[in-house]
Amino acid sequence: MRRHDREIKDQSEIKALLRDSRFGFIATVSENQPFIHANLFWYDEKNQRIYFHTALEGRARSNIETNPQICFSVANMGRLLSAETAIEFSTEYASVTVFGSARVADDPSEQRYGLQGLLDKYFPQLQSGEDYSPITDAELQRTSVFAMEIESWSGKHKVKGS
Repeated sequence: MRRHDREIKDQSEIKALLRDSRFGFIATVSENQPFIHANLFWYDEKNQRIYFHTALEGRARSNIETNPQICFSVANMGRLLSAETAIEFSTEYASVTVFGSARVADDPSEQRYGLQGLLDKYFPQLQSGEDYSPITDAELQRTSVFAMEIESWSGKHKVKGS
């Protein structure tokens, strides 16, 4: 990292960004062509994984099956920072970039686990079996659930004055 003064060294801050960010960007590569897309996700802190899902067919799944090494990123923007000169205008931010390998979760129990984690993250006020019907086997066959095994990560932030 070029600007070590902006490095997030506190692992709990990195975990909080992954836990609390609303969406992330998944980067894959196929035939030397990068592909990035935004996706909802769930950071499974206990198992150090990131779960997300996509369609059964598509570029993301095809790319991951060809090359499972992926990159994942989240970012939050803070205040806009004006300055006396145009070149000094800036913004406060915090971001995390995660490196690892992704795989299609084939086991139905892991698929349910990943999807339920997503539901619990985005709809914490709702309960499976009470507010909506639990995930069925038929529904599992209509989506691709991915587990990203986290190998490393780095975080960066800027606050006013840095």
